[in-house]
Amino acid sequence: NLNLQKPILHSGPGFVTVIDSSHTEAVLGYCIHGKPLTSPSGFYYKDLWISTTCNIRRFNTPASITDCLRGKIVYLFGDSTVRQWFEYLTEYLPDLKQFDLGNPKNIGPHLSVDVENQIMVEFHCHGPPIRFSTVSSQHLHYIANALDELKGGKNTIIAITIWSHFSTFPVEVYIRRLQNIRRSILQLLSRSPDTQIVIKTANAQSITPEGSIFNNDWTCFQLDLVLRKMFKAINVAFVDAWEMTLAHYLPHLLHPKQIIIKNEVDVFLSYTCPLKNK
Repeated sequence: NLNLQKPILHSGPGFVTVIDSSHTEAVLGYCIHGKPLTSPSGFYYKDLWISTTCNIRRFNTPASITDCLRGKIVYLFGDSTVRQWFEYLTEYLPDLKQFDLGNPKNIGPHLSVDVENQIMVEFHCHGPPIRFSTVSSQHLHYIANALDELKGGKNTIIAITIWSHFSTFPVEVYIRRLQNIRRSILQLLSRSPDTQIVIKTANAQSITPEGSIFNNDWTCFQLDLVLRKMFKAINVAFVDAWEMTLAHYLPHLLHPKQIIIKNEVDVFLSYTCPLKNK
């Protein structure tokens, strides 16, 4: 019998020797949409994600995020892993107040508003399939349809993630869903080129004996590869949550701890308010 919960123990202390590179350090530049991800896309140093794609800005105070989002509307479409961004922003920004719409926590939609700074943040769960026990159809809307209804513009920021609930279905179902979303993104960018769109990738998660059959990291990694190819070479940005969860010392979780979420949000906001070269 295979015991997936049995830890693999280390063989003893190891040593890494770092020598100076003979190559000139590359200038990454600031974070812009349409810039492809590098591989690997980054690493952690003292709990800070250091991107190899662009210079990440650190939003270490509520005021810095408020200044970045002033006058903007943020739409978060997808599953519970992007709902964590909504929860993080709502909890971290003292003037961003959530309105109780009476909707289920895991489904939404949810709305938070900062009236003084004219900031609005919305979370919308993606359409079926959804692995929840009971979900009212009135709460579920396809991302492509939602994008078709948006006006867009320079003050509109959109984040999209969709992967976890598709692991029990043939990959063709997932491909077709992403094709529809991609088409709607291109149409939105055609009518409003200044709209900012960010794709959040899948992330590593803990594995249970049951989940190892249909929702393991290998299955989700295949979906993630499809997602990256589908949105490659169009004017969107990426938050590489897959590598950001793999590279961190904390245990893999479907819903990562706040330190990882903070780094994800920093990358997300760096495309809206980039850290420019001095």
